[in-house]
Amino acid sequence: MHTRSIDSLPDLELRGSVHGDLSSMDETAVAAEQADAFGRFDAVIHNAGVYRDPGALQVNTVAPYLLTALMSKPRRLIYLSSGYHLDGSTDLDAVDFGETGVRPGAYEDSKLYETALAFALARRWADTVSHVVDPGWVPTRMGGPGAPGDLEEGYRTQEWLASAPDEAIEPRTGGYWHHRRISRSHPAASDPDFQYELIGRLEAHTGVKLG
Repeated sequence: MHTRSIDSLPDLELRGSVHGDLSSMDETAVAAEQADAFGRFDAVIHNAGVYRDPGALQVNTVAPYLLTALMSKPRRLIYLSSGYHLDGSTDLDAVDFGETGVRPGAYEDSKLYETALAFALARRWADTVSHVVDPGWVPTRMGGPGAPGDLEEGYRTQEWLASAPDEAIEPRTGGYWHHRRISRSHPAASDPDFQYELIGRLEAHTGVKLG
């Protein structure tokens, strides 16, 4: 069993069986190894995330990068982004992927980088489709009880992308989706030069090459 954070598991008796704290690169690598032992997945949905928390870049960007790079290529990859990614910074020189404090703009940056990673994989990996989903502002623990969005609509798109017949999804790969409709994404996320620079920095930070 895996969890984004050991502290998020209320059952104390189960905590000794949990691995894969995504705020730790080492634990994330363990989660990737254990998951990969099952063989190639049909679909992997990178759903875990934090908002105004320490280590937002680690959980929201570095962890999905590591899981992607260390696991066998699945048939389908789905990454959870946010409309806030449109406010992310493209200045990678100013980014510290190892930061552990709460920084204004870190969430927005992390979601821009996750979106760019997904689009880069759509270009690079011919046998794996890769999509991005903006679930909207929905009443989860992250979104809060006052969020105006529909909770069910928040997860239906990624469920559909993971399970629908190939011919039902257009474009086949590289889509940015909101409620099963293609939506607008940050121009930098689709820029091959920005993708190349981002992946190079993630490789340098983690010590793990993207195949």
